Amino acid sequence: MEIVEHIEAIRTLRPRFERLGLVPTMGYLHEGHLSLIRRARADCGAVAVSIFVNPTQFAPHEDLARYPRDLDHDLRLLRQEQVDLVFVPHNSIIYPPDFCTYVHVEQLTTMLEGRARPGFFRGVATVVCKLFNIIQPTHAYFGQKDAQQCVVVQQMVKDLNLPIQIIIGPTVREPDGLAMSSRNAYLSPTERTAATTLYRALQSAKELYVAGERNAESLRQSIQRVLAAEPLAQPEYISAADPTTLDELETIDERGVLLSLAVRIGPARLIDNILLPNKP
Repeated sequence: MEIVEHIEAIRTLRPRFERLGLVPTMGYLHEGHLSLIRRARADCGAVAVSIFVNPTQFAPHEDLARYPRDLDHDLRLLRQEQVDLVFVPHNSIIYPPDFCTYVHVEQLTTMLEGRARPGFFRGVATVVCKLFNIIQPTHAYFGQKDAQQCVVVQQMVKDLNLPIQIIIGPTVREPDGLAMSSRNAYLSPTERTAATTLYRALQSAKELYVAGERNAESLRQSIQRVLAAEPLAQPEYISAADPTTLDELETIDERGVLLSLAVRIGPARLIDNILLPNKP
């Protein structure tokens, strides 16, 4: 496993691999990341992983300084998964002192996470575009848990004609349904139990959908009722949106629906979603 910090080293190593799958991460790896690595290995043969806590996607009041980090643990996991290439750049490599160019994807970044975290997707799109240019993967792998991020990255790749295939892996969950996330480390045992309400809320809406409900507001209200029953849950948004445009729906048609939410529980801001086709 090659561990590199500099762009020049990546450029030297890249010709070794005809097909290369990239899994971009901010570290503190869990089974969700590992599932993407295994998918990349199966598809491409060779796998690159980036570990970089991207400062430009954090607002000044957010958790950049305390975001969980454990590089030694991450590297042990990556060795076990036989990853070929690990890119661990310092901030100054990605954002040198004279850096002044950013990638902004319009429309898709104005709602949901974009409304709640202004500037977030500018940071995401910029760092992902840079990683694509530096590592030059043939495929890149993202998790469905960050559903809006997946849509934004797909749009960026399409708009900028980047020769990369984007693969979306399913959300990986704990046995009780909680979506795996590095920020789950912030939760106390009581808060951890309360956090399962996110998945229960989404499942309540799914049950209505499976029963034939196609009024989007009815699904949002079902999610709201379940969250309201958990005193520690503080919802930021609840959405029933078009899976492609992310516009809020009134009636769900054959395109299906992306149900998503952001909820604060204690010190953690948690997101989750489920994607439903228009099938009973």
